Amino acid sequence: MPELHQHVPVLLEEALRALRIKPDGVYIDCTFGRGGHSRSILQNLSQQGRLYLLDQDPAAIKIAKQVFADDQRVQITHESFANLLEMGESLALRERVDGILFDLGVSSPQLDQAERGFSFSNDGPLDMRMNTTTGESAAQWLARVPLEELITVLRDYGEEKYAKKIAAKIIAEQKKNAITTTKALADIVCSCYPAGYQGIHPATRTFQAIRIYINQELTALHDGLQAAFELLSNHGRLVVISFHSLEDRIVKRFIRDTRKEDVPKNLPVIAQASEYLKTVGKLIRPQQRELEQNARARSARMRVAEKVLV
Repeated sequence: MPELHQHVPVLLEEALRALRIKPDGVYIDCTFGRGGHSRSILQNLSQQGRLYLLDQDPAAIKIAKQVFADDQRVQITHESFANLLEMGESLALRERVDGILFDLGVSSPQLDQAERGFSFSNDGPLDMRMNTTTGESAAQWLARVPLEELITVLRDYGEEKYAKKIAAKIIAEQKKNAITTTKALADIVCSCYPAGYQGIHPATRTFQAIRIYINQELTALHDGLQAAFELLSNHGRLVVISFHSLEDRIVKRFIRDTRKEDVPKNLPVIAQASEYLKTVGKLIRPQQRELEQNARARSARMRVAEKVLV
């Protein structure tokens, strides 16, 4: 229970306003984390309202069951939002959901637990899996990855300026000793940066890139967004909180691409787009007050869209 209260949800008030919660509505929190957003959504639901929670992290699901298992309004599923459509269809939720929330990235508890391997600040096993019950860890991947593939991952997923140099150093060090801890990897990356470098921690982009690749986060995001579009009802709201430009770019383009180009007025109505996502407001960032209370919110950005049936 205490872990629920230690986690500070990002852009909480803004997300709740964007979801425009109806007491009897149906909502999905695709990234339960430690329940900050879910708890607030539930406070606005009546006994007829419904909240579906999912997360691929077993630790998050354990917390969800401890806190919400006895609430008849809640259904908890251990699943990645990459499989959101399958879950939604199994529950007959297509075009019935009033609001869907994605809070992307790594949660504070995941960063703070050294054994999860997400943080270069806390030495621990080099894991980085969101779902620790499946797939290979970052250490296992680094033990087999070819140089060119590693360069591509660091460049494309981390937008790392020194991708070639870092990848070459990782491969060279891997041949000497297996890289199995976060500190070992961070030290290698730091050694590739020029003396006197000033900016974010040198390992930030490399850790981000490897984490995204290990968890196939961008592919999952696209699949999750497509599922959300199909599950939302008319005027249902999509709210996405992202933490880096790659995610935000995918969200922005997805919303844009659901609206087909306008057709000539002389064509019949059936030729026009029947449904699309309409952007609601501008990109939202944390206010200074939130940043003072939660430094990890500094890179957060939120986009909101509403499903429209024509």
